Parts: sequence; structure tokens; C-alpha cells
Amino acid sequence: MTIEQSASAPTGTRTLPQTGDEYLESIRDGREVWLYGEKVADVTTHPAFRNSARSMARLYNAFHDPAIADRMLKPTDTGSGGLTHPFFRVAHSQQDLRDNVTAIQTWQELVFGWMGRTPDYKAALLTSLGQDPEYYGEFADNARYWYRQAQENVLFFAHAIANPPVDRGKPIEEVRDVFVHVERETDAGLIVSGAKVVATGSPIAQYILVGHTRVEVADKAFALMFVAPVSAPGVKLVARASYEEVAARTSSPFDYPLSSRFDENDAVLVFDEALIPWENVLIYDEAKIFSFIRDSRWTGRGILQANVRLSTKLGFLAGLMNQALEVVGSQNERFANVALGEMLVNRNVLNGLRAGMIEHAVPGPGGSMEPNPVYASASAAIGPSLQKRSRELAEKFTGSGLIYLNSLAKDFANPELRPTLDRYLRGSNGKTAIDRSRIMKMLWDAVGSEFGGRHDLYEQNYLGQEDVHFMSSHRTALADGTMSYLEGLVGNAMSDYDLNGWTAPDLISNDDVDTHR
Repeated sequence: MTIEQSASAPTGTRTLPQTGDEYLESIRDGREVWLYGEKVADVTTHPAFRNSARSMARLYNAFHDPAIADRMLKPTDTGSGGLTHPFFRVAHSQQDLRDNVTAIQTWQELVFGWMGRTPDYKAALLTSLGQDPEYYGEFADNARYWYRQAQENVLFFAHAIANPPVDRGKPIEEVRDVFVHVERETDAGLIVSGAKVVATGSPIAQYILVGHTRVEVADKAFALMFVAPVSAPGVKLVARASYEEVAARTSSPFDYPLSSRFDENDAVLVFDEALIPWENVLIYDEAKIFSFIRDSRWTGRGILQANVRLSTKLGFLAGLMNQALEVVGSQNERFANVALGEMLVNRNVLNGLRAGMIEHAVPGPGGSMEPNPVYASASAAIGPSLQKRSRELAEKFTGSGLIYLNSLAKDFANPELRPTLDRYLRGSNGKTAIDRSRIMKMLWDAVGSEFGGRHDLYEQNYLGQEDVHFMSSHRTALADGTMSYLEGLVGNAMSDYDLNGWTAPDLISNDDVDTHR
């Protein structure tokens, strides 16, 4: 059964989420993806996308693996009688949030923290459809429908909510030739044209959720949020260069073990007179589209997912760095211990903030329980700096080890060259040249390759600029009384003295020792 069939089937026909094979079959749907001037015939077989798609399929197969399925599955709340990824359900307790983290982490351990837009990332927003469907007004039934379908099938949604960086100084309505807007209304739905960026992972997603960040909109034509199948007529994706394909054509998985399978291609999403059925519309209102980010309250869940993913990635980097320092013979040096300790501290900071999100969770709409926004904001603000610092440590303390490498894995297959490699490129502590090459090439792919550079940019930007979260923390402290409490501490400290000395009766005046009197 394809996902299209299951998504339109009556509730209760499915007891487990889709399998990896079902997912792959569902994206063989004639979607219009453009790469290197050509239309991609099948993303599941094209060398630019095929292994990233299969890495995603592994996540779906985890639901059907008896060894880990119990960490991945909880009963649905839709009445289907089936099981689902717990992060696709509205959380009603701290234990629900803990179950969410367990499932998110299980998935992230399968991709080692290197895929950020796995299906659970958009589940953070999709659960808001079930948390407060009445918020969507005339489209409340649509919200309920997509909440149910996403949960029962664990659908893979990408999202695109940012306008292209064009004419940013102008009102959105004056950039009609570029930005997504309604061309006209019909009985069947909205005819939509325009572009969105950056639709990360969309070439291998099943659906795309399209909306806005917090932008003032005066024209209703621009005030919409909707669901679109990636294969819908009039939807096209213009993909960036593929690191996966470059690795496939010029090297091997040994040389680029991360690029070769975890490249979440970022694409420009274009609608060209595309029909968006009324059943797929969630918001079509100027005021609501502006306040959606605040009112839907989905960002805390999004940050929770991002926190788990990033802490997994930083832990992976620390483990890889430990092997790299051993293979160059520096593992017992003081600087190595300091560097590794700092990388572990970076991971632990995220873990601690996640505990704060859960243990200090707050009530949300409909009896829900949400991650604490103060700790969530702190995680979003500091996460990019922690990632950047871990990358710097890896680059700094492995030194020339990241460059002192043979070109390709096939070098080892040449009998004339092999003795040279075995002697001069060997590792320390009994590690062979192949051992050394394997470790250092993976570390280079993580921090120095085009794939690694893209990840650095991704971490710096996808949750918004750091100053946005710092400002949010300040506003929250002003609103919830935290700043008044902190100023109160300062006031208490100052109340113990004045110009004439101590005013506190239990402190001893310095009249007897003051040399200035």
C-alpha cells in the first residue's frame, strides 16, 4: 500500500507507521526536481539523492525492528488503535516528553546526528494541529485531518517558511513576482504562485508545509499556510549542488562517509499556478499568519527535537575526535584531554538544558504539556556556538592530521603504492594506514568538507539568529518577574550599606581600622 493510499484511507486501517520500502515507493511519484539543468526522473535511484533517501528509509524500518521498536512506538490518540512515533502525538505529561526524547534520540543515533530534517522535526509543528484545532477557525477540520494522517502514517513533511532574500527592504506585497501568493480563488481551492526557501530535505519528502515566519502582511493573498504534496502539479524544486553525487562520482563512501548518505539537499521551492485544494489550507488570514509562530507554540517542541539531534552530533564528534587523537598519538597529552573535555561539556550543556525543558515543562492548550520556553530559548541561543566551538577544537588539535592523507580509498588497491602508504601513513598505537585514513577522512567530512561547511551554516541559521533568542530570553525575564527577582537580589546586597558604612546590625563597622578618617 502506498502512502497516498494509506493517507486517504479511513482512520483505523493502519496499525503501524509506513515501512522504509513504502516510504521509498511513495516518493517515486513523478515529482519535478531539477538538478544540473536536468529533471530528475526518480530521486530514489538518482546518485544525488538515493542514499539520503535510504538513510531516511532506515528510520521508518526502525518501527518494525523488534530490537528497538519499543523505544519508537506509542499508541495513537486518534482512535485508530495503532501505534506511532510518540513525538507525533500531543504530549500531556512530562513522561510523554521523556518518551518523545527517547524516540527522537533513537532515530538520531541511526544517522549520528547528521540529518536535521528527519520527519520528527516537522512533527513539532504538526502536533499543534491536534493540540488546538479550533485555532484554525474555518480550517479546523483540515487541521484535525492532517494531524491524524501525519500521526498514523508518520508522514515525512518538509517545510518552507522563508521568503527568498530578494528586495528585503520592501513590503512583502511589492515582491509579487517572487514571493508565494494566491493568484485567484476557485471552487476547488487556491491557485498559488511564487517561491520559498530553503526547503531542506524536500526532494525526498512526501509533503511540504508552506507558511511564513513573522512577517507583516497587509494583503490576504500573501497570508496563507497550506500543505502541498511534493508531486502536485505546478510544484517544482530547484536543488542545490549535491554533495552526495559529488562523492559518488569522484570518490567513495570510505573517503566521504557522511556526505555520501546524509546530504539533506536544500532546494528552492517554486509554485507555478499550483492548485492547493481547500482541504489542504490551514490559514488564510492576515492577522493569524503574522501571529502563528507565537500562537501555535510549536517552536519549543522544534527546539526540543533540535537539541536532541545536536547533542547526538556533538557526542559523535567527541567520540571521533578521541579516535583521531589516539591515531596521531596525542591522546595522553594535556591539550588533548582539555579539548575532549570541552567537547563533552558542550554536549552536556545541551543535555542539561533539555532536562530543564522537560522537568520545568509548562501547560499548553488543550491540556497539553510543553517544553519550558526559557530553557528552550537558551538551547536555541547557545547551540550554534557550542557546535562551532566543537568544530574549532577538532580542526585545531588534529593539526596537519586532517590534511596528511592519501587521495582516495583506491590508493590502497595499488600494489606499487601500498607499501609506501602502509609505512608512512600508518597511525599511532598500532593503528594501520587504513585505520588512520578511515578516521581522519570521516573527521574531515564532518568539519572540513563542503558537507561539513554546509552543516556549520545550517546550525548557525536554521533556528534563527542568536540575538533573536537572547532578546527573547530578556523579554521573558521582564514578563515573568525573573528580572525583578534578580534586581531584588542586587537591592538586598545594597541595602546592607550606605555612604557611612554598614547598615546591617550584624556586620562590624570599620571605624577602628579606617586609615582615611
